[in-house]
Amino acid sequence: MNNETTNPALEDQELIEKFLKETTLFLGPDPEIMRHHNIEPRTADEEKCMGQFTDLNQIASIRDRLQSACEEGFEMVEQMGAAPGAKWGDIITGIYSASGDLTIGSAGGVLIFSALVHHPIKFIIKNWVEEKTVGVNEGDGFIHNDSRYGNVHNTDQSMIIPVFHEGKLVCWVASTVHEGECGAIEPGGMPSMAETSFDEGLKMSPFKIVEGYQIKKDLLTFLQNSVREPKLQYEDIKVKLFACMRLEKRIKEVLATDGPDALTACLRYTNESVVTEVRRRISEWPDMTVRTQTIMDSTLRENALLKINLAVTKKGDRLIFDFTGTSPELTNRAINTQLPGMKGMVGQAFMNHIWPDLPRGQAGLSPIEFVTQQGTLVDCSYSAPNSQSLMSIFHSFTVAQHATAKFLYSCPDKYTRVLAPWHNMINTFIWGGVNQHGETLGNLCADLNGMGGGARMDRDGEHALSPIFATMADIGEQEMNEEEVPFLQLVSKKMTTNTQAPGKYRGGMGYTMISSTKDSDQWGFMTTTQGSKVPTIQGLFGGYAGGTYPMCRVSGVDVYDILLKEPERFKHSIAEIMNEQPFEGARYHTQHMGLGFDISKRGELYMISQGSGGGYGDPLERDPTYVIMDIEEGLITPDVAKKLYKVEFNEETLVVDMAATEKLRADYRETRKKQGVPYAEFVKSHVKDTPPENIPFYGSWNNELDYVYAGNINDKRDAKNPGPIYVTHPKDVRISELEDELARVREAAGLPPSNERK
Repeated sequence: MNNETTNPALEDQELIEKFLKETTLFLGPDPEIMRHHNIEPRTADEEKCMGQFTDLNQIASIRDRLQSACEEGFEMVEQMGAAPGAKWGDIITGIYSASGDLTIGSAGGVLIFSALVHHPIKFIIKNWVEEKTVGVNEGDGFIHNDSRYGNVHNTDQSMIIPVFHEGKLVCWVASTVHEGECGAIEPGGMPSMAETSFDEGLKMSPFKIVEGYQIKKDLLTFLQNSVREPKLQYEDIKVKLFACMRLEKRIKEVLATDGPDALTACLRYTNESVVTEVRRRISEWPDMTVRTQTIMDSTLRENALLKINLAVTKKGDRLIFDFTGTSPELTNRAINTQLPGMKGMVGQAFMNHIWPDLPRGQAGLSPIEFVTQQGTLVDCSYSAPNSQSLMSIFHSFTVAQHATAKFLYSCPDKYTRVLAPWHNMINTFIWGGVNQHGETLGNLCADLNGMGGGARMDRDGEHALSPIFATMADIGEQEMNEEEVPFLQLVSKKMTTNTQAPGKYRGGMGYTMISSTKDSDQWGFMTTTQGSKVPTIQGLFGGYAGGTYPMCRVSGVDVYDILLKEPERFKHSIAEIMNEQPFEGARYHTQHMGLGFDISKRGELYMISQGSGGGYGDPLERDPTYVIMDIEEGLITPDVAKKLYKVEFNEETLVVDMAATEKLRADYRETRKKQGVPYAEFVKSHVKDTPPENIPFYGSWNNELDYVYAGNINDKRDAKNPGPIYVTHPKDVRISELEDELARVREAAGLPPSNERK
């Protein structure tokens, strides 16, 4: 009797579960996948293969061939890609295990791309392999760009294809490109004006766009009609596909010589050996906690102080990154980032700067633990806009680099030089509109790839070397760019004087960019950078950050007319143009570096500077010879050099007076001693109980981590559940200010308020 009543109940339950599975309303981002960054456990197949193949020479040979395949795919995309980012190396190719773990990425390119694409692959494995309307077969290709399923932001698009051997899935390959244009509210792919996720353009969860190695025309047509550059969309889908097909070809050559089990063993051994080595290296670090922070000084639409807070704790072979106390997410601003993006950027710091000798894969980050609070800038909700996630993830890179440098300094065995933080902002022009050929475009300049390097423990930082997110990236040829876009960079790649970050070794410097539209009435610029009020990085061990850098503009002028008639009036530096104001009747103005898309006029100047890496060590210890060399190269002026480094020299001959220099420095050290106070006194006089009243501040204060501020001292929230934070539209703020001003004028004139006027 019991069985008779129980069995029908079980059958009903099974039917209900089957119904729910088959009638799922919506497959949203999967937290189980998205919050997991570790490599997957060994499968039974991997266990068997590793037992069979134990020859490390064979494993190394296969891995070298796979690495070469990734480099070949990288070169294909770089040489054939249509997007500016493809041409400059803002790309990646990678090989993933059958479980979806990144094992080998190309040495060049944006490593964070590959470090995130395991998420969409695992989404495909979980949802599409057994789905009868989709399926995963040889010759399939899946496209993806939505950061909520695993990527940086919508402008980055990935092509993913499975690799089979005799009908069995053995691995995956992928290629990702910073495409730029994605149909967002502003051209170029990175809209700072986005207030919801629906303003950010294409949001492609992983879906099949290729079958039988052929691009599906219906879906291609849909994508081309969803962006401003249909030609770009089509060409780079093909480029990514053919790069993946080349990777697949090289893998099948390995399968032909070594077999699928040897390949599986190689992929698994590579990841597991990296995890083992990372834990060994962590165990060498001293057990301690290092705390650091950076400040984001704008939302790209208004000035504000937003805190990225980090405590790194090492104990045994455990390394924990705790971002508790970071600013809550802003519900209607695009500077938030999804948790995988933040983790990927920390992984980028390890792959590029901390342990660059290890294979570029997911395993390097796998043993590291993360603590975050959901609903913050580094772990935002799925509904929050994140098209400008670079703002917060770059700060995540900086705090990770800054904290780990202090661990590395304490280790006898180092795998790279200890260095100060790299510059971390995309100081460049994003552009869009109708070009001189009548085409609608939207993308950005390669200048973002010229970030200044941090000073090293034994020498100065490199000038404009590479961005923090891409090794061996390029800054492009401006003349080639001018064939496609209707503006000129009148000053390009000239180092900006007096912007270095001082130290015993100074940071590498950035360059000046002065651009002006020439051949289009339908063209505009954006800039999406922080650091106009507060430096975005810090120095190391006594070194300083570089200066802040506003955006400068000159309107009401046609500089091309001046260049034709009076070329001597044009100045080749921002400081000269802004201080001397050589163009009569023009308007000279500055603003923070978050310029929303702005339609430009012919001959008006838009001027910005690339930033500098941090300094290392006390500036008073800098060799005077290096100071003079910087003066000779035009990197610093004599007056600033004397002020920063306390060096005495003849300004005509640049001969250093060593005795006078030593006295200057000794006197300044004595001044420091007199200015110094015991730490307890310093805290009493400088540390306040609350943030300043007149500056919007977001995040924890005074290491009180249970609460965060949400814009003003009266808005203090539970750090674990801060709730939504809406920032007023800048136009509404301005309208309110003008209405208040009008009301005061009417009152002074004895007129009734405007809303009472008959």
